[in-house]
Amino acid sequence: MALLVILLPALRAEPVISAAAEPSGAATLSWLLSEDGIALTRQGDSAPALCPKADSVVAVLPADAVAWHRPILPRAPANRMRAALGGVLEEQLLADDDQVHLALSPDATPGAPGWVAALNKPGLQAQLAALAAAGLSVDRLVPALAPALPPLTAGAAGNEPSGHFFNAHDAFGAEVQWLALRDADSALCVPLAGSLARSLQLRWSARGARFSATPAAAAAAERWLGTAVAVSSTAEQALAALRSRWNLLQFDLAPQRRGSMALGKLARRLLSPAWRPARLGLLSLLLLQLAAINLMAWQQQRAQTQLRAAMDALLRSSHPQVRAVLDAPLQMQRETAALRTAAGVPGPDDFEPMLAAAAAAWPPGQAPAMQLRFEPGRLNLSAVGWPAPQVDQLRQRLQAAGWALEAAEGRLLIQRAKPAPLP
Repeated sequence: MALLVILLPALRAEPVISAAAEPSGAATLSWLLSEDGIALTRQGDSAPALCPKADSVVAVLPADAVAWHRPILPRAPANRMRAALGGVLEEQLLADDDQVHLALSPDATPGAPGWVAALNKPGLQAQLAALAAAGLSVDRLVPALAPALPPLTAGAAGNEPSGHFFNAHDAFGAEVQWLALRDADSALCVPLAGSLARSLQLRWSARGARFSATPAAAAAAERWLGTAVAVSSTAEQALAALRSRWNLLQFDLAPQRRGSMALGKLARRLLSPAWRPARLGLLSLLLLQLAAINLMAWQQQRAQTQLRAAMDALLRSSHPQVRAVLDAPLQMQRETAALRTAAGVPGPDDFEPMLAAAAAAWPPGQAPAMQLRFEPGRLNLSAVGWPAPQVDQLRQRLQAAGWALEAAEGRLLIQRAKPAPLP
């Protein structure tokens, strides 16, 4: 699944990118494209509207854009957690509550210490709005620098202290060298100029911290440390941030319409070039099924035609006097009944076979029926005062001979049993 990573610039109250910016203009974004979220496919700088298309969009905040706090998290319902966090951090925040966006760590537990990210809300909203206007809907927002969270699996790495040197511009536009430090207990970003960075570096080095630097800051970092540092590009740092569990799009900045967005992403993914073989295979399968259904229908129609022709031929050979064949089974039944009547042979639904069946199944010791009424295929007998066991006995004997019995209000109705339905 293609993943577009947007490297957000510094957060300010006014947007620093514009959806209408020309490719040659200064308002451009740095972006990364990865097919799996691990390896870098390509990268570049362009206006937001000219960024490559991807299945998912993730934005990465600069290391110096987030302040980290670790209070005792309030016990509040989800719909009131943001207001409760604002009250807990009121003394620590340097701006009005409505100017700050807060987000909880993935392992946050109410009533226990937990990490809370605080960042400039107007600047973040401006960045996200500009991206949305360019057709880039951000699915996840991750910080480039965050406290190390406990690993999900035992023995996994992730809590080791680390430091990273990089260059960034301050609020006045001047380029400043920064040192980003993080471990399981803190995450902070300090400029190299001054004593604070040196004292923190000594503490981190004593704990075995691993230091890295971007290519542009590597030389100055080695001079400052007095030792070699590992070179790690901004792209590598951003891809490493993606593998964390952080997502700062929470509370009022959480993506809306998750269901429709998920369906849209699924549709885009299924229509992507990578799924072209699957689409072709599915289309081929549907065409094959349609052809098979048509073939089966043709075979069934042909079999019915052959069976109808055989029935017509049997009627003509058995009853040559029939000239026009309209309904072969019905005409065969009528002609056979006429021949049987002419020969004086009773049919299966005539009076004699039905009366003989009733006599053969009549319960021993039961008096003869006082009344009877016959209709073609139906024989009614009187059974006033019959006990239920005798009625059941008569029914069972008739069923064995292929007849059905219905008893109601002192009457017995005997008729030919209907064939059982096919399974």
